[in-house]
Amino acid sequence: MSINTSKAASISEVAAHAGVSIATVSRVLNSTKPVNADTRERVETAVAALGYRTNALARSLTRGESKLLLLLVPDFANPFYSEIIKGVESVIRKAGYSLVLGGAPDTLSRDSQALDTLYNRLADGVISLAHYHDLQPLLREMPGLPWVSCSEFIPDSDVPHASIDHQQAAVDAVQYLINRGHERIALLSADENYLWARQRHLGYEVAMQRAGIAIDPQLVRIARGTDYVFGMEAAGALLAQKNAPTALFAVSDTLAIGAIKAFRRAGLRVPEDIAVVGFDNVPLSQVFEPALTTIAQPMHELGAAAAQLLLERLAGGTPTSRTLQHTLVVRESA
Repeated sequence: MSINTSKAASISEVAAHAGVSIATVSRVLNSTKPVNADTRERVETAVAALGYRTNALARSLTRGESKLLLLLVPDFANPFYSEIIKGVESVIRKAGYSLVLGGAPDTLSRDSQALDTLYNRLADGVISLAHYHDLQPLLREMPGLPWVSCSEFIPDSDVPHASIDHQQAAVDAVQYLINRGHERIALLSADENYLWARQRHLGYEVAMQRAGIAIDPQLVRIARGTDYVFGMEAAGALLAQKNAPTALFAVSDTLAIGAIKAFRRAGLRVPEDIAVVGFDNVPLSQVFEPALTTIAQPMHELGAAAAQLLLERLAGGTPTSRTLQHTLVVRESA
């Protein structure tokens, strides 16, 4: 069979050609773990057939460092993550590092360039905003990789993280609505595979229970995503209820803004007919009409803190996780 070698093959292509995992190819190339003779021969044959050449920089990493850090981002379109990226960059640039961005969980796909970067040892460490369970296979394959989490984290883990107290922040948001006289308070949540979404949902329940307000299951909606359109979609379902809510707590600003658009299309005034509180304080929240009442996460500071934690790990330290302060920002929507 004729192989096209007009462009450099990636480690994932070598793995597919040999019928093995990327981790196995890495073990053969870097001699990090024993590999049986048959498997080694298949990998070496694939390397020769594809003309794969390991980067000279990768070979030198046992003696030095690449000055590259990988940041795993679940959704590049979400402005929340954009602000965190800026915070990360503000710290690592001063330390002489550059940033490589990888989408998660796509990073685990066989043709992922970001995954190549890790298996070739071209990244010194990782900052992850991704769902932990999506990344468990990677952590098992590379247990020695310096790793920190940001916003989304693993409770009681030895992986240091920078985050806020998501549950208490949600309690503060819902309590504000209760203090304004609302009892029919809806919750618009997101994918609860994420810890932050589960904790914000729990905060909603805690605030309602403390106030002695029964939770109507019909007023709890899980959006199919965090984009604006999913907020519109879920808000429409809430409006279909016979006894509609007088207030809404959304677990992200994007969902809250989408919901407001749906409410206004239905002829409702915000906040006169229904009050809305979001979460994150993304830049759009203060220029949107009506300006959004929201929980402000210190997004830039979260990114900077995560970067500082990773740099400390790379220097051989054992950094302690950091919980940053949130703030309730009252504007026009509630």
